[in-house]
Amino acid sequence: MIVAGIDAGSRALKIALVDGAGGKLLATALVDQAIAQCRLAQELLNATLAERGLARSDVGRIIATGYGRNLIDFADGTITEITCHARGVRQACPSVRTIVEIGGQDSKVIRLGAGGQVEDFAMNDRCAAGTGRFLELVGARLDTDLSRLGEMALGSRCTAAISSMCAVFAETEIIGLLASGTATADIAAGVQSAIARRMVALAGRKAVAPVVFTGGVALVQGMDRALARAFGQPVSVAPMPQMTGAIGAALLGREQLSAPRGRA
Repeated sequence: MIVAGIDAGSRALKIALVDGAGGKLLATALVDQAIAQCRLAQELLNATLAERGLARSDVGRIIATGYGRNLIDFADGTITEITCHARGVRQACPSVRTIVEIGGQDSKVIRLGAGGQVEDFAMNDRCAAGTGRFLELVGARLDTDLSRLGEMALGSRCTAAISSMCAVFAETEIIGLLASGTATADIAAGVQSAIARRMVALAGRKAVAPVVFTGGVALVQGMDRALARAFGQPVSVAPMPQMTGAIGAALLGREQLSAPRGRA
């Protein structure tokens, strides 16, 4: 029997399939988000199953998580992204105590207890600063795309100071830096540093090690190093950081296989 986890994020929709018996990860898939999230999730799930030679009848449980989880009306249950990211990261990094998750439209710091349970979390979902969307806006200003922004930052010789914690005002600062002739590499590095400082502020106090970085922004080159400098301790990147929510949802769904069906 197969269990599916669907992470309906604000920028992308992700699916993970795990073996219901052993919990082995069988497949993952990702597609850009769209208006018809439920139909998109159906299509992506069916396509992912087909690629593995599986049918919908092989799926014993479907758990939805993420920003649009309540729109996935064919799911057997929903679980918050906080719980799912914690479970997904712990699968790969069992000793993790602090999770930094930066996605397309929000960012989170999740604190786990010694047994892996969620003890506390803080979320920034009211401002684009500190999210993937902010990096996209910066990339547009610097005439580059998100995938190359981190590479650009590596060429910095003097990190630009970007002090604002507001996306609008930070963009104004960037415009001013460009007008003054500041190198784009220095601005890119400054933006990474500013996002890292925002995550430290979100954490509220020193993060308990080990610290693991997940979410789509974890794929941006150099962001892990910026976080490590800001937190003052090593920060590792989770394997398949965009997929940890979907993987966690699938693993939690597997644990519920013997429970009554219904919305979690």
